[in-house]
Amino acid sequence: MNVVDAPLEWVRVCRDAPYFETERGDAWTPVGHNDALSWPTLAPLSRDPAAVECYVEMLRQRGVTCLRLMLEYVQTNGRFFERPAGEFNPRVVRMWDRLFARAERHRIRLLLTPFDTFWMWKRWRHHPYNRANGGPADDCRILLTCASTRAAVKARFAFAIDRWGGSGALFAWDLWNEIHPAYADDDPGAFHDFIADVAAFVRRRESERYGRAHPITVSAFGPMLSQGFWSRELGRTAPDDRTADATFRHPALDFATVHTYATGTIDDPADTVAPALAMGELTRAAIAQIADGRPYFDSEHGPIHTFKDKRRVLPEPFDDEYFRHVQWAHLASGGAGGGMRWPNRRPHALTDGMHRAQHALSRFLPLIDWTQFQRRNVSAEIRTQDAGVATLGCSDGRQAVLWLVRRDGLGVDGMLRRDLAPRGVRVTLPRMAVGSYDVLA
Repeated sequence: MNVVDAPLEWVRVCRDAPYFETERGDAWTPVGHNDALSWPTLAPLSRDPAAVECYVEMLRQRGVTCLRLMLEYVQTNGRFFERPAGEFNPRVVRMWDRLFARAERHRIRLLLTPFDTFWMWKRWRHHPYNRANGGPADDCRILLTCASTRAAVKARFAFAIDRWGGSGALFAWDLWNEIHPAYADDDPGAFHDFIADVAAFVRRRESERYGRAHPITVSAFGPMLSQGFWSRELGRTAPDDRTADATFRHPALDFATVHTYATGTIDDPADTVAPALAMGELTRAAIAQIADGRPYFDSEHGPIHTFKDKRRVLPEPFDDEYFRHVQWAHLASGGAGGGMRWPNRRPHALTDGMHRAQHALSRFLPLIDWTQFQRRNVSAEIRTQDAGVATLGCSDGRQAVLWLVRRDGLGVDGMLRRDLAPRGVRVTLPRMAVGSYDVLA
């Protein structure tokens, strides 16, 4: 049997490291980005499946292993997964059938979340879960606490589990896209019960049908964790420990994910180095919140303020370098993979340069034994003799991933200058075991 025709193994958390592996014990790393059935890359599923076949094949050739998608991305009314609530849209379901078939064939796995909560909030008056449209909830501000809505959410998961849950192309479930107090009447304390209840339902449903369950996470908007959130009733709130506890330490979750945005750097970059250093610091801070060694990765980042608020698209060469720097900073800081970009471009898709960067990352991955890499972030402990070079890294005393970037080599366009002579840098890594090492660049 040809390997591409063999059933695609499920992915699980490594037993001995904060990374992922297949059921056979082979290392598996999420290399990919966010996508959607309504974006130009996958929209042809309903009218030109061959075009999507070419796209997914290209992703495989570029080392992409994972796409993050929402079962329902509703910038327009035609993509509702249910309409009315409880009745699943056959046209959208067929698109998902076709996508799963292609994902299985090309060995690409999907990280799925049930709702596009941004457009659900913005277009609540149209949403099938709105009681005015026959749905379960009077207000989108109670979606996480409303018992009727909870039942509808479970029914949506049940449908997806029964139809696609047996596929190895399903990597994991993200129970709620950017869980936020706004969906719980401004109470972060509601997160714990929602996650416990829905995660238990998903795990039980899968275990009863398939004898095992896919990994589970919940995503959070990064700035909410460090800055609090804004509410019409409460104004600006302080960070709440219960938010971080649910995101990073909830016992029902298998790994942690955050949407990594930093004001003025990642969300609106003026150069290609500062966003990478911000990603490194935020990844370090996230890993420090985790108490049980579960994996962590960024599941959404990009120049959202530049694109959405300023309505400007970054120049492609600049954006490619920004993307490349951010992904290496994420990996070297201890994240699983390079993080998952939200395109924020016109057209709304990654560039060829970004896919080349993903390919470079995928070719690096076999150099590390991820299934045994009990990494810790050591960026603050790395020493160099050159203040013009920034270093990010993680190690476990036997292996290390180190990324260096020049601080002093930026041109007027915010990109690294290509006319500067390379220079040697001495780097001291902490707590490495005595022995000889291969240094691969």
